[in-house]
Amino acid sequence: MNDFGYYESLLKNFKQVNDTQCDNIKKAAELMCNAIADDKLISVYGGGGHTTLCMGEMFFRAGGLACINPIMETGLSVFNQALKYLELERTVNYGSAIMKYYDLHKDDVLIIFHNIGINPATIDAAEEAKKRGVKIIAVSSSLWQNQMPEDHFIRHPNKKNLFDYADVCIDDFNPVGDAVVTVPGFDTPIAPVSNIIDFYIAHLLEIETVNLCTQRGIVPPVWSSANTPGGDEKNAKYLDKYKQLIKML
Repeated sequence: MNDFGYYESLLKNFKQVNDTQCDNIKKAAELMCNAIADDKLISVYGGGGHTTLCMGEMFFRAGGLACINPIMETGLSVFNQALKYLELERTVNYGSAIMKYYDLHKDDVLIIFHNIGINPATIDAAEEAKKRGVKIIAVSSSLWQNQMPEDHFIRHPNKKNLFDYADVCIDDFNPVGDAVVTVPGFDTPIAPVSNIIDFYIAHLLEIETVNLCTQRGIVPPVWSSANTPGGDEKNAKYLDKYKQLIKML
C-alpha cells in the first residue's frame, strides 16, 4: 500500500513535538499537577470544529484524568451541522459567552486546543479566561498563527493569536491547510494530521501530570476502563466526587 508519505509526515511531526516541546509540556503538566494538588478541575476547550474532538479525547477516557472538565459547546462541535459550526466559530463574542457560562476563576487551569489559533471563538474564549486570571495552556500551531495574513477574514478583529494569551504555549506545528498528502493526478491535498498530533500532545500532558503527581506523593484521579471487569466499581468514587462538579458527567 502506498500512503504517499503520510506515515513519514506524521513521524516528522511527532519528532518535531518531541524535540522542541518537552519543556513546555512539563510546564503545562506542572500547572495541571498543582490543580490536582489543590483539588481543582482542569478545564478543556476546543475552539471549533474538529479541535473539539481533542476535548472529547481527554474527557471520561480510560486511563485519562477524572478531573477533566470539558467546556463543551455543541454549537462549535462536529456534532452540529457543519456549516453552522463553521459560522459560529467565526462569530465574535460567542467564545466569551461560553466561558462566562462555565464561570472559571482566578488560577483555574484551562487547556485550549485550536491548531489554527486565530478564529473568534478561540480568541474570545482566551481573552475572557485571561480577564478572570485563569492559567491558560494553549495547544496550537505557530505556522498557522504566523503565516495567515493579518487581514484574513477568519481572524478575530483584534488580529491576535491564541499564543498571545497563553501562560504555556505548546506548538503542534500543524501546517497551513492541515492535509499533508498529494496524490498524483489530484490537486487537492488529503490526509490531515492535526487531530492525531493533538491527541498525542493531550496524552503526553496526562502522562507527565501523573508522573509529577506521583513524585509529589499525590494520587492522581484516573479513570479505569468501564468495560473491563471491576471498572465500574473502580470509577464509582470518582463519579461520586465529580458528578456534581462537571456538567458533562
